[in-house]
Amino acid sequence: MSHITHNEEMIHMTAIVYQTDNRSGITYAYESVSYWDKEKKQSRAKRTLIGRVDKETGEIVPTDGRNRKKQDLKPPVKCGLKTAEIVNRSFYGATYLLDAIGEKLGITLDLKRCFPDTYRQILSIAYYLILEDSTPL
Repeated sequence: MSHITHNEEMIHMTAIVYQTDNRSGITYAYESVSYWDKEKKQSRAKRTLIGRVDKETGEIVPTDGRNRKKQDLKPPVKCGLKTAEIVNRSFYGATYLLDAIGEKLGITLDLKRCFPDTYRQILSIAYYLILEDSTPL
């Protein structure tokens, strides 16, 4: 599978090159594009991995070279801004945040066990001291 293209004094030749990795024994298929380097005055080649060659069928299985198959029909990952399909914005007060922290750390449960009748008032005083640090109680 090769073709020759003439572009402004440049001759490009494309071929599929097979190379076996000696460590793993896996044969990989590369697309090799040959071109003439005017500065070095010699032929050069740029290779791009196509995939690995299946030992049984001889078919080329697309891969990225790290033994992972390429995802079919997935668009390439693009950098930049991404748009969200579903946007949800909720507003909660500072006490909601402090309640969530108290629940997660277990402080609320400990206060409830030690002071079952007054734990809410204790939390309320603690929230006031945290949120209104410059105001006397």
